[in-house]
Amino acid sequence: MLTSALSRRRMRDLSEREILALAISSEEDDARIYRHYAERLRADYPASAALFDGMAEEEDGHRRQLLDLYETRFGRVVPLIRREHVAGFHARRPVWLNSQLSLETIRAQAAQMERDAGAFYARAAAQSSDAPTRRLLGDLAQAESAHEREADRLAETHLSDDAKAAEAQSEKRQFILTWVQPGLAGLMDGSVSTLAPIFATAFATQNTHTTFLVGLAASVGAGISMGFTEAAADDGRISGRGSPLKRGIATGVMTAAGGLGHALPYLIPDFHIATTIAMIVVFFELWAIAWIQNRYMETPFWRAAFQVVLGGALVFAAGVLIGGG
Repeated sequence: MLTSALSRRRMRDLSEREILALAISSEEDDARIYRHYAERLRADYPASAALFDGMAEEEDGHRRQLLDLYETRFGRVVPLIRREHVAGFHARRPVWLNSQLSLETIRAQAAQMERDAGAFYARAAAQSSDAPTRRLLGDLAQAESAHEREADRLAETHLSDDAKAAEAQSEKRQFILTWVQPGLAGLMDGSVSTLAPIFATAFATQNTHTTFLVGLAASVGAGISMGFTEAAADDGRISGRGSPLKRGIATGVMTAAGGLGHALPYLIPDFHIATTIAMIVVFFELWAIAWIQNRYMETPFWRAAFQVVLGGALVFAAGVLIGGG
């Protein structure tokens, strides 16, 4: 790494020929990135794909201008120089290699690309002594800086209100499928399934330390099991539910959290106080499940509350009966 860093050229040491070559390769790279984004978005977000197609065409136009100027001044042979060859040059994080990218992440990355390119051209123009070159680089700096406005113009062309609403709905659906639904399943499992072992142990032993250990083991074990099950059961390619890693994390974490919520009160030495607090926590856990179902799954609140409370009450009663017997 040290050798690589020392072998890179500094921006101020580049000749005008090399600066133009760097600009040409950068425009080519950015156009390819935009086209990659367009291809990734075309199936689910066709209007945004058209937007990135337009931005790629803009970058191609800049590259042609730079090539024409380069050939006029230096001939047809363009030296191979890229961003990674220049110390301190703005780098492109290869987020496009990520198989799961949200629409907002892609748009934010595109905005950052335009800001970086504008800063490069402004610096390159200040470094150039040739009037036509300085003029073109200055014009490109202004063009890149104005690309956010250009993107707005393209958005107006390609993103109608209906298209924006459809894309927002599609993104919301993906968020629910990837995070909310697996997390909700985990929270329900962790909150309800651990009621019986935790309260059975509590009423059987009336020992808060033992109850806490059982609750901790049940919660963590269930979290690991549910997380792996969710991740392994569906890779998301056919169902479109998104990254199995993200879904596994959501399910596992929420499962563990659901059980730990009413296990942690048993860190309190007094059995009656700990049990009272644990019951209050269970109430809020079940309320949270009903709220999430109503908020994201559009289940009527009172129906969701009835279903969750009924299921929780049955499991709680089983735990008390087993532990009390």
